[in-house]
This record gives sequence, structure tokens and C-alpha cells, in this order.
Amino acid sequence: MKRVYITTVLTCVVMLAAFIGCLKLLNLSGGKENLKVGFIYDNDESTPYTYNFSLAKDALEKKYGESIEILTCSNVLDDEMEEPLRDLASKGCDIIFFNGYSELVMQLASSYPDVQFCQTSYMDMNGKTVPENYHTFKGEAYQGRYVSGIAAGMKIKQMISDGLITEDQALVGFVAAFPTSEVISGYTAFILGIRSVVPQATMRVCYTDTWSSYAQEKSAAQKLIDDGCVIISQHTDTIGPAIACEEASQKKEVCFVGFNQSMSEVAPAASLVTSRVCWEPYVLAAVEAVKKDKSIESVVKGNIHGTDVSAGFDKGWVEMVDLNLQVAAPGTENAINSAIAQFKKGKVDFVFKGNYIGENPDNPSDTYDLSKGYIENQNTSYPLFNYMLSEIITVVE
Repeated sequence: MKRVYITTVLTCVVMLAAFIGCLKLLNLSGGKENLKVGFIYDNDESTPYTYNFSLAKDALEKKYGESIEILTCSNVLDDEMEEPLRDLASKGCDIIFFNGYSELVMQLASSYPDVQFCQTSYMDMNGKTVPENYHTFKGEAYQGRYVSGIAAGMKIKQMISDGLITEDQALVGFVAAFPTSEVISGYTAFILGIRSVVPQATMRVCYTDTWSSYAQEKSAAQKLIDDGCVIISQHTDTIGPAIACEEASQKKEVCFVGFNQSMSEVAPAASLVTSRVCWEPYVLAAVEAVKKDKSIESVVKGNIHGTDVSAGFDKGWVEMVDLNLQVAAPGTENAINSAIAQFKKGKVDFVFKGNYIGENPDNPSDTYDLSKGYIENQNTSYPLFNYMLSEIITVVE
């Protein structure tokens, strides 16, 4: 009787071991147990954009611990992407993430079919044919820009009520890198958010012609402040504009609205609020997909456009951080939460809408009537609103 029992137990153990072996062969037992994940940064973590992107790496380490090995390359210029990309692929990375704007990534992906390449989108991917292992992604930043505009508008309204400025002095400044559709979309959503509270507000934009230059960005912000701007925001990569606002706030009220990284530590008196694109949801889901040997787009939660994905507040891809209640006007928190609730319900058609005619700066004959509304990120994760609202936005040298 004992022999039969022992034989039965041994048979079960052997069958279980064989079953587990089959599962592993078929990749049905959870996929790869260990992964190598690569990150290539266009800058380093001292800059807001790259710091914000690196939070996704931190989230990976926290979730998976020693089951993943992370390799990083920092300060990689777009036209110098090939060498570090090939290096990470040759070291056995299963998936590589990029926050740069290099077309080399897409071109080289087909050379490494067993590696998944995930790049923050840098152009309209709608209808483009790309390698199956090449993916793009981006949070719908215009949503956060619009909400931060509401916070700025509430502050301007308070300043008018307190007699610090008049309605015709409701002037906003924006430090921008380049006149790309991504940048134009962002600052247009920002001023439209402001004008939803203060219809008289106007904006001045100063381009630096570089993504990352502390001196140029700070100088541009100082000029805008000297020109009378009471709110400053940016789409550039350093803390220069925040520092300029903090220094100016010692003499007069000037507020700073951040992007990517909170500036409350470097500009505690001037910082109002920050909107950030959250890269964590995509990066975590993409790694999970590779571990389970599934397609990335079948696991990621967002608006799927082929191998291109975007999302906003509804999926946690955009968030507001560090509303400074010591600086913000009363009622600001309720106002921004109300707008966020609309985005979470899927209502997005109220942002790019109003009695405005936009003009394409690259083609003046190309205009857009915003009275009919415009839906951003409808077919691609890269922002495409590229129309200047010259009645309310002025580009300054």
C-alpha cells in the first residue's frame, strides 16, 4: 500500500514538473522572469524633462526589484543616438526607452527584431509604416496645460480684484524652445485655460531656439517680466525661468507655472502649480507586456493608434502637482479639480474652442476656425495644433 502511495506521489511530481516545463516552453507561465531594460536620455536628471522621464525608471525598480536589470545612457544628442542604441541592444536589452527626438531609432529598430524600441513621439505617426518592434507614446499634455491655465487665470483674476493690475495688464509670458506644433499646442491650451477665467488675458511668447540653456531661458523670462508679464510658464528644459520669477517676486508679484517638474523648491515664493506628463503608466505596462510576451499595445491602457499610444488625465498619463495654496487664489483647487473631472469623463472638446481664427506660421494661407472646435491627439500621440492665435498671442524677440 505504501509503495503504491509513494509511486503515485512520484508520478504526480514528475507530471507537475513536466507541466511547468511545458508552460515555460510555451511562455504561458508568466513570460520572461528576468529582463534587461535600457533607457537613453537626451539630457541628464538635472533638467526637468529628463528628471520627469527618469521617474518611470524609478517606478520600474520599485515594482520589479532585482528581476530587472536597468542600463542607462545620459546626455545623448539626437544625431549621436546610433552608438548607444546599438550598445544597449548588443548587451541584451529586451526593451529600450528613449526620450529624444531622433529618427535613427525607427530606422535601426528593424536591425534588432527581438528588442522592443519605445520612443516618446516626435512627429505625426498617423498612417506611417514602422517596424513591428518600434513604438511611440506621449501623454496628452495639452490637458495639463489647460488646467494650469485655469490656476493662472484664477491668480490673475485675484490680482485684478486686489488692484495690483488692471484688466488690460493681464499679460502672460511663455518661454518656448522652438515653434513646433508640440510647443504651440501647449502654450495655446495654456492661454485658453487662462482666458476661460480672464477673457482679457493675452500672451507673449519668447523663443530661445534651444531646448536646454539655463542662461537663455532665464534671460527670456526676465525680459517677459520686464515687459509686464505677471505669469510665466515654459516649454524648455531648465529651471532658468523659475529662478527669474523667484528673483522678480521679491519686488513685485510674479508667478511661475511649471511643466514636467515642480519648481516649489527652487522658487517657493513664485511657484503656483505644475502640470506633468506621467511616463510611468506606459513604461510599466510596456515592460509587463514584454515579460508576458504580449504585444505592448494589448497591455497599455490608452488611446491606441497602431503602435502609437496617448492618454491624458483619464488614464493617469497627465497630472497636476504642488498647487501652492500660499500663492494660489481662493477657489483654485476646486476649479482645477472640476476641469480634471471633465477630462476624466472623456470630455475634451472644450479646450481648443472659441471665437478665434488660427494661422499656420509656416503657411499663412492655412487657417483654422476654432469656433468649430479642434480635438488634439485624435489620431496620433504627437500634438498637431499648429495655428497661431495672433489676436491674443504675440511672438517677441
